[in-house]
Amino acid sequence: MTVPDSDIRSAFRDQGGACARLGSPFMGRLMPLLADRLRPTTAVARRVLDWAGDVGSGGQSVPLRLAGALHGLVLDRVDHALTAAYPPREVDDDTLFAAVEAAMTRHEARLMAWLDHAPQTNEVRRSAALIPAIWWALAHHDLPVVLSELGASAGLNLSLDRFALMINGTVHGPADSPVRLIPEWTGPVPQPHPIRVIERAGIDLNPLDPSDPQHALRLCAFLWPDQPARLALTRGAIDLSAVVPERGDAAAWLDTRLAEPRPGRLHIVYHSIAWQYFPPATRTTARAALDAAGARATPDAPLAHIALEGDGDSHGAALTAQIWPAPPGCEGPQTLGRADFHGRWVEWRTGSLPLA
Repeated sequence: MTVPDSDIRSAFRDQGGACARLGSPFMGRLMPLLADRLRPTTAVARRVLDWAGDVGSGGQSVPLRLAGALHGLVLDRVDHALTAAYPPREVDDDTLFAAVEAAMTRHEARLMAWLDHAPQTNEVRRSAALIPAIWWALAHHDLPVVLSELGASAGLNLSLDRFALMINGTVHGPADSPVRLIPEWTGPVPQPHPIRVIERAGIDLNPLDPSDPQHALRLCAFLWPDQPARLALTRGAIDLSAVVPERGDAAAWLDTRLAEPRPGRLHIVYHSIAWQYFPPATRTTARAALDAAGARATPDAPLAHIALEGDGDSHGAALTAQIWPAPPGCEGPQTLGRADFHGRWVEWRTGSLPLA
């Protein structure tokens, strides 16, 4: 069923508001501009305006599909007129829309192919919250680490031990890392622990291989054009990439992975802004697999589950953790704090960890 034209245009406006709130004035301008001016004068525009199904961010994310396809032309340096209208350059609305509309005609085949694929990024700044959560787990079981990431995308956050994290002016991790995370930090600073990863793996329904130039381009194109620092961090993480995630359902993969005993290792299962996209059956099965593995965990082979996920609160995402065997006072899931959906800030909760 074709979506009413008003729904498509509302989706563009809503996406613009969301992007603006997440620090992209350019996208906050481009999205409503397309909502107001897009007409069925090109094959690309007609496809977008005639899209069937849920076009918003909770569905097929049509506005971000188009935005990423256009940004890919800029990053690939194949449309000079469009590049001249994109950040860091500043042009008026007429010039910007004219450049976009012309690009839709010049690159019709390429843009139509890009529209076939849902947006996919790999936000490495979320590791600014995941790394301290791993410190929390290591404070209870200081062992070499096995990482298992659900919804891993291109697996960039599987290299989080190779990232540098700066908190209140102090750098933790490799100081020469091309990925330096500098979140706005509030609350106590958890006690850092070296993260000694000896095994890492991830799962995703559509994993990308960061060593593939076309996959790397997709990862970068769905970032927003006026956020060069975010782009630089992603490219740095691509250079550090250590493993390509497997393709498949998270629950079945996790059940198999948890069945393997790993004595002398702390097995950390984690995910960030991914759980909400799993089907209900996948969430139920994965949760059962974690609980069963937790019941089998021993001090010599402990298990931790770390999640950075939306919980309905508009103020960022909840950072939670659970560890087995649980030390006294840490039974069940623990709320460690909150973090921005893109990792721009972290609020660590008092008492979650000893102060550094």
